[in-house]
Amino acid sequence: MKEARNVESFSLDHTKVRAPYVRLAVKKAGPAGDIVTKFDVRFCQPNSEVMETGAMHTLEHLMAEYIRDELEGVIDLSPMGCRTGFYLALFGTPEESFVAEKLRNVLVKVAAWPDSEDVPGVDPVMCGNWKDHDLAGARLWARRWIEGIDRKGWACC
Repeated sequence: MKEARNVESFSLDHTKVRAPYVRLAVKKAGPAGDIVTKFDVRFCQPNSEVMETGAMHTLEHLMAEYIRDELEGVIDLSPMGCRTGFYLALFGTPEESFVAEKLRNVLVKVAAWPDSEDVPGVDPVMCGNWKDHDLAGARLWARRWIEGIDRKGWACC
């Protein structure tokens, strides 16, 4: 019998999912009745590959900038400590397919980010590790996610 865990992702069988994907991780109602939905946005196959920190950091900056243009109610976009993806927290109850479509729009923009344009927030005032960025790596991961989603769809399993 699987042991119950307080953290939802600790109950996920990481050997059975197939990245890339968008997966509803948790939906909770707050004390005032607000619904918060958290999505697992996976880029890498768990336990097989990881994103380099600079690429992931730049991807986080660019996705955080663009996701608010695509989705209302964004609370946070956070990198996973395992460096295989991100968590996206939103107010409301959007469907996985809708979130995947909006993320695809975001990542198309990230993949096309020009070398001549500064990545938002990359300076010592706005970023706590401003020297650890990799735009080429971020564009590569964006393209890989798009290609995987276009090939297999957005579902995890």
